[in-house]
Amino acid sequence: MPRYAPNKMPPRVKRRYFELIHAGMCGSEAAKAVGVSLSCGSLWFIDAGSVRFIDTPISSRYLTQDDRIEIADGLAAGEPVTVIAERIGKTFQSVYREIARNRKPDGTYQPWYAHGQAYQRRRRLKGRRLAADDGLRMAVATKLAKKWSPAQISRWLRRRYRRRPTWHLCTETIYEGVYQGLVVDFDRRARSSGKNASILRTGRIYRHRRGRGRSRDGALRQLTKLRSIHDRPASVQTRRQAGHWESQWCCQAA
Repeated sequence: MPRYAPNKMPPRVKRRYFELIHAGMCGSEAAKAVGVSLSCGSLWFIDAGSVRFIDTPISSRYLTQDDRIEIADGLAAGEPVTVIAERIGKTFQSVYREIARNRKPDGTYQPWYAHGQAYQRRRRLKGRRLAADDGLRMAVATKLAKKWSPAQISRWLRRRYRRRPTWHLCTETIYEGVYQGLVVDFDRRARSSGKNASILRTGRIYRHRRGRGRSRDGALRQLTKLRSIHDRPASVQTRRQAGHWESQWCCQAA
């Protein structure tokens, strides 16, 4: 028999019970380890919506199981959301969104149920279609060898293979496949010379960053036919020829 009612147990006992469940222990053994009955543990398990995952920290940007326990305890104690957010180090907007998204259908907020709902909505890694489908990769590479742009290939795939939606690629997917080396290079001259030439008609060899954060070094590396000013010969420092220095005669007064 449990020493307390299921809802009167300290939060640390309930937390330890779910940690044992996450580790792979069965319900009866986990309940016995924390000192509650099997029925008490079963009520916790059903109320949490079952446990289907192992809790591993992702990033400090996301709410953890401990944060959600603090939110539930604060709501049960009648604390304002701003106070709860300050205690766990998050903004009150994040806490409001957490309560609205992951609360139970009856309107109550249960931390283990909320953590399970957040896990189920987490994005999963998908396999790249250009890497998995040889026919699609060959079709894209053939058009790239004919100097088609990724935008033209994307439109052509949708018109040519209307009944094959798995072959409908967006422009960014084709660019990503090219820059990651998923598309075969059909340029014999590039392969024979041993150079890492791009199969795009623009000659780009990588996907440069746009907007803020675009480095000058990346811009110079993109323009492979230009030379940096730092690569100029040492004779320029002597300034013996016209063009080796900047002149301001046109700006001087007559």
